[in-house]
Amino acid sequence: MRSSKRIPFAVLLIAGLACIVPDLAVLDPNAISTSAAQTVIAGLTQNAPQASLLPPVPATATVTLTPEPPTFTPTETSTPTQSLTPTLIPTATLSIPLISVSVPTNCRNGPGKVYILQGALLVGETAQVYARDPSNRYWYIRNPDPGAEFCWVWGEYATLTGPLMLLPVYTPPPTPTPTMTPTPSPSFTAEYSSLDSCVGWWVEIKLKNTGPLPFKSVEIKVKDKVTDIELVALSDEFTDLDGCLKTTIKDTLASGDTFIISAPAFTYNPSGNNIRVFITLCSNTGQKGGCVTSKINFKP
Repeated sequence: MRSSKRIPFAVLLIAGLACIVPDLAVLDPNAISTSAAQTVIAGLTQNAPQASLLPPVPATATVTLTPEPPTFTPTETSTPTQSLTPTLIPTATLSIPLISVSVPTNCRNGPGKVYILQGALLVGETAQVYARDPSNRYWYIRNPDPGAEFCWVWGEYATLTGPLMLLPVYTPPPTPTPTMTPTPSPSFTAEYSSLDSCVGWWVEIKLKNTGPLPFKSVEIKVKDKVTDIELVALSDEFTDLDGCLKTTIKDTLASGDTFIISAPAFTYNPSGNNIRVFITLCSNTGQKGGCVTSKINFKP
């Protein structure tokens, strides 16, 4: 309050001096007031704390770091080692010459009907071929029947597979020399007739003597190819068992005769199984004299 009273007094003093001293410039009272006010304000503000011109900094600052992209250092790339896998070239397997027939065909000890009968190749059987005759009409095969190990079969009804032209050519054995008095050749046919039973089960075989000689003895072998059971019977007579009621016996099977004989009996019913029968008929008793064998396959 004391300082505000001094300001008008100073103004009056200056105005008086202006009248006494002619060239003394008279100050504008408003300017003097303004200057005094600014002096007062400056004095007031010198002791006041200075306001910061920087924006306030938050108490907690969140700093976001931008990761630098990874730096990749190129490394030396090694050339991969190739693993070589050996290529296996299959070796061709040579096929075996085989023969089968559409009609039962005799197998003899030479290429022709004049040679001795050794066996037969039946429909459904397959045999290995080992050689051929010069005409390629007969084939030297492993005998499918007991007896001689090899025999010749006619190729008229045959189907052959495999490298046939690689087979060796065999020279046929000498043709048998006919005697002055030819010996009559026994022959017969055999076929499956039926399945019978009483105590056991047996197959019935129908025989027909187609040769000039009578038959007086028989050997019969019957084999179940499913169970591998084989039964054998030898007899000097021909027997037909008709169930449990009747038995018919014939001691000689004359030329032209037809008769049904019974095979040995199985202890089980062989119906539907593959059955093979070998029948050998001989002109003398005891399975001697002129003998001939026939083979049949069937399912009862």
